Amino acid sequence: MTTITISRQMGSLGSDVAFLVAERLGYRLVWRELINLAARRAGAPEMALAAIDELDLLGLTPSPQAQRAYIEEVNRIVNELAEQGNVVILGRAGQVILHGRPETLHVRIFAPQALRVKRIAEKLGVTIDKAAAQVEASDRYRARYLRRFYHVRWDDPALYHLVLNTAHLTSAQAADIICRAAANLSHLTMLPKPNSQD
Repeated sequence: MTTITISRQMGSLGSDVAFLVAERLGYRLVWRELINLAARRAGAPEMALAAIDELDLLGLTPSPQAQRAYIEEVNRIVNELAEQGNVVILGRAGQVILHGRPETLHVRIFAPQALRVKRIAEKLGVTIDKAAAQVEASDRYRARYLRRFYHVRWDDPALYHLVLNTAHLTSAQAADIICRAAANLSHLTMLPKPNSQD
């Protein structure tokens, strides 16, 4: 009963890779529905909007109590999903929550910033400057989320079994590497404890 967590940067093709991995393995892919479920369980519906507002367009500031309740539910749901197994969890700090858990593969997908900006500009039909602003805002948000709630650096290689650069790999090639690693999960060693950023 394998679990795969995938952390990705905006424009890194990480979402595409996650979809391909889930499809090839016949696993469930969990992504944004985790956000909505955690917000509902926490009784803090505003957290669902705040959690997907990486660019801070809405200017939402949920209360500290709502944030704590939401994070507790995210942790609970991610562990429940891992118990069920055969799941790909995209984002939501799965690599931290499930760190050290057997039968779990942690993957980070990244690419150079200039390439990510170019991809986002082409995908959204916006200027390079606007795409760069979105990528930078997303990077800040994701780094802050991991640092604030889990006290780790999101790019700490100690959090991952695999770190894949999609400047040199297609989505299909990256998915193939992940599927092969998942098939050989029993041969992977336990990851060391990540460095705390307290």
